Order: sequence, then structure tokens, then C-alpha cells
Amino acid sequence: MWMKEVFLGFIGLASGTAVSAGVFSFIITVGVVPRIIGKSRTANDVILYENAVVLGGALGNIFSLFHIPLHLGIGLVILFGLSAGIFVGCLAVALAEILNTFPIMFRRMGIKEGLSMIMLFMALGKMMGALYFYANHMSK
Repeated sequence: MWMKEVFLGFIGLASGTAVSAGVFSFIITVGVVPRIIGKSRTANDVILYENAVVLGGALGNIFSLFHIPLHLGIGLVILFGLSAGIFVGCLAVALAEILNTFPIMFRRMGIKEGLSMIMLFMALGKMMGALYFYANHMSK
């Protein structure tokens, strides 16, 4: 009986490793981490960024898988939410940029000026929608 559990554990660990390697390679391929490093002019800390991404992914999986409660207080929850939102926003914009979504859309609509304002209001709309969702649906 225990051999079956060991085998299933090994299969689960191998599958999880393969999926996480795919996710991390997607994040690197999209170029979020290199872009953040370039914008912040902290190229000397590349190893720190890579370790932070891998450690964040691994710890997030552990806390999610084993349902470990974190009693951090409202300040750290807000900081985490802000950081996670910024990262997801950067990932979404980088993916859209790779697919040339915005340049194609703006060219087809004939928009030549105010592109930064359009992007800002798109981001603000996304933020307001997320805040509305969490304010109305998280208590249920």
C-alpha cells in the first residue's frame, strides 16, 4: 500500500516541477523580470531577482497546497496585494506587448496621440474593476 503512495507522490512532485518550470520560463520569456531590472537600473542584482521569483513561486505553492494560514496584519496584506497587482499588471502588459496587441489596436483605430493616457485609463479601469469585485464578492 505504501508503494502506491510513494509512487503517486513521486508523480505529483515530478508533474509539479514540470509545470513550475514552464511557468517560470514563461515569465522569463515574456521579459517581465529583465524589463523591471532595466527600468529600475539594478542590473547588479539579477541573481537576487531570480531568487526572489523562484522563492516566491515555491513559497506560494507551499502555503497554498498545505493551507498554511499567515497572520500578517492588514499592512502587510495591503503591501502584498499591491506588489502582486503590480507584478500581474507588468506580466499582462509584457504579454500584450509581445503579441503586439496595443500597437495593432491603436493603428486600426487610427489613434496617434494620447497613447500613454489610454494605457493609464485602461490600468485604472482594471484596478477599479478588481477593487469592485473584491469589495462585493470576497465576503461571501
